[in-house]
Amino acid sequence: MNRRSTFPCLQTAPIERSVADSPSRRGAPRAVAPFLALLAALACAACSRSDAMPYQGYVEGEFVYVATQLAGRLDDLPVARGDRVRPGQRLFTLEHALEQQGVDKAQANLRRAQDTVNDLKKGLRPEEIDQILARIAQSEAELALAKLEMDRRGALLSSGSVAKEDYDRARTAFLNAQGRLSDVKAQLATGKLGSRVDQILAAQAQVRAAQAELDQAAWMLDQKLVPATLEALVFDLLHYKGEWVAAGSPVVKLLPPGNVKVRFFLPEAELGRVNLGDAVRVACDGCPAVLEGRVSFVFPQVEYTPPVIFSQSFREKLVFMVEARFDPETSKGLKPGQPVSVALGAAK
Repeated sequence: MNRRSTFPCLQTAPIERSVADSPSRRGAPRAVAPFLALLAALACAACSRSDAMPYQGYVEGEFVYVATQLAGRLDDLPVARGDRVRPGQRLFTLEHALEQQGVDKAQANLRRAQDTVNDLKKGLRPEEIDQILARIAQSEAELALAKLEMDRRGALLSSGSVAKEDYDRARTAFLNAQGRLSDVKAQLATGKLGSRVDQILAAQAQVRAAQAELDQAAWMLDQKLVPATLEALVFDLLHYKGEWVAAGSPVVKLLPPGNVKVRFFLPEAELGRVNLGDAVRVACDGCPAVLEGRVSFVFPQVEYTPPVIFSQSFREKLVFMVEARFDPETSKGLKPGQPVSVALGAAK
């Protein structure tokens, strides 16, 4: 049985003659003829519409279920069914006082580690440097005095006025003063430098560890403050404010415009007519115009016509399911489950 057998497009005149000439209808009022002509016209119009959109299908949606890996009480749900959300817009908020405290603690630890590194690189404070400079001046004065004493003792030793032991003690005092001055100058040079390289590297490792702890704490907090990652329609709400949400349990059900598609069924004998990327035209009840899409997938397995497809001519036949997708702006008017009629080829 082909589609034309459902709505036979007959000529009006033969219908009128067959009814008028029927033995059982002889004598029937001639006013029946216009009524029969109207029925024939409606049947032909139905046939033309069926031929223009020969395949039956329905709208399907690929939903995005938004959940979080952490459990908690649902404190805020700023969206409602039917809302359209944009990327970054808050979808829901779970209780997060503990996670916020974890972020605050991690930030404090990171600041402390960074301050330690900066302190190790700076060396001594200016006041400590001034103390060392004062000791240097004192050591230089002591060295100068020790040298005068040593020279005086040396002159007296050559004249025999002092014993050699006195000169040795004066010379030793000079050498000690000289050593103290060198030591204080070395302290000054060391104080102007930072800490040892190994200490600085260890402190920098502490900074990286603190940063990792902060990133982990921030991730835990983000799991409680869930935003939308794409533009979509809020199709359904699965939890409500005040409810306990288990880990991994979806809270909001989204339908992005790009996830709306049409599934229609192509008879097995006509499988060769369709290829990936082919243009299709889709009509539906309430649609302002015929929508144009592209074939995105042809199921590789044959099946029987689903019972939701009520076309008499397609029943008890083998068909292949075909999917077509649309431009996101085009598909916004389509609703999942909505029946549609599909024709192959672009609009002329």
